[in-house]
Amino acid sequence: MPTNILMPALSPTMEKGNLAKWIKKEGDKVAPGDVLAEIETDKATMEVEAVDEGTLAKILVAEGTQDVPVNQVIAVLAGEGEDVKAAASASPTQKAPPPKTEAKPPEAPKQAAPTSTPSAATQTAAAPVLPGNRLFASPLARRIAREANIDLSRVQGSGPHGRVVARDIDAAKSGGAVKAPGAAPGTAPLPQPPSDDKIMALFEKGSYEIIPHDNIRKIIAKRLVEAKTTIPHFYLTVDCIIDNLLAAREEINNSAPKDKDGKPAWKLSVNDFVIKALALALQRVPDANVTWTEDGMLKHKHSDVGVAVSIPGGLITPIVRQAEAKSLSVISNEMKDLADRARAKKLRPEEFQGGTSAISNLGMYGIREFAAVINPPHATILAVGAGEQRAIVRDGKVVAATVMTATLSTDHRAVDGVLGAQLLGAVKAIIENPVMMVV
Repeated sequence: MPTNILMPALSPTMEKGNLAKWIKKEGDKVAPGDVLAEIETDKATMEVEAVDEGTLAKILVAEGTQDVPVNQVIAVLAGEGEDVKAAASASPTQKAPPPKTEAKPPEAPKQAAPTSTPSAATQTAAAPVLPGNRLFASPLARRIAREANIDLSRVQGSGPHGRVVARDIDAAKSGGAVKAPGAAPGTAPLPQPPSDDKIMALFEKGSYEIIPHDNIRKIIAKRLVEAKTTIPHFYLTVDCIIDNLLAAREEINNSAPKDKDGKPAWKLSVNDFVIKALALALQRVPDANVTWTEDGMLKHKHSDVGVAVSIPGGLITPIVRQAEAKSLSVISNEMKDLADRARAKKLRPEEFQGGTSAISNLGMYGIREFAAVINPPHATILAVGAGEQRAIVRDGKVVAATVMTATLSTDHRAVDGVLGAQLLGAVKAIIENPVMMVV
């Protein structure tokens, strides 16, 4: 029996992908592990490997096609000994085909002239569904949500036109992203942003050009809205004196061995020290090394620190795993490799998914201080500004020092004010006394 090859979900947030290139052609023999195609996700370009043996009978989605939904059939594989032409002409079926028609919202029952004042419960049951609050979900998704006591209105739909399907309920049950609570029944719907037409009507025609959003920008926008509407942020700021850190950095870099071409074995940046400092601080304040879930707190054993890297069209956060146990030179070289592959969109999912906290550093752009948006599932993110000469008071005298401002954004559900202050205090202490990074 022919096997349908589906557009894979290569990350938890992936809903669509671009079919960048077919490696195999129609009629090619395929063995398990062979690379079939290259898929562009919201974060990286990844290879899709065959899991069965056979012949690629038909390609249904041409290379270069954008926004191919997850689980859509993209090709048909004829098994060993099967008729390739017959497999190619067979009508493909999906494991979870999208319904042909969308479920209509239930109509309000026709009301006869009341003989008495209806109860509050009766009024609620008979209330018509507002057009702005229409909820589309498959029957299976509704049944699973009802059995699991999950509010369908808070589940992010991944089906056609935002329809909630069974996999969305499964994701919600396992702690996946949900929408912010909406308006209570009987109240006015939450305000919606103005439509594109209304926004464009504010500007003279011909005074602008429309640049369509790519997948990366769409995902970034979606995740930022989710983060700011579902995570109660609060912010803590400290100034760190980094003269000792800069002196240590210079000494360590000057001592780096060089290869035959004169290239040093490492070249530490200030950011490498900040990564190490945050990793050690999370170990000193383990109650802040956590992730919030509705069922309980995940308390992490290691400090897996993500670092925001700017890529064309967006941002990605590769992760330095177990950074607390790595030397500064290892962190530096690993971070350079991750950043290079991030810009080339060659990171593997496990290299940018998860993590326990993150760092965003805009100091190299001259930014003095800023507050970063938490990147779920993290409970904290450290925003780092530029190191600059400032006047400080030391022993009653005004002196010059190199000062770097750091701001910790915190999920108040997981890390409260005192705990956040303890974590940021630990970061400051380690940065100002960098010898502690090598103890």
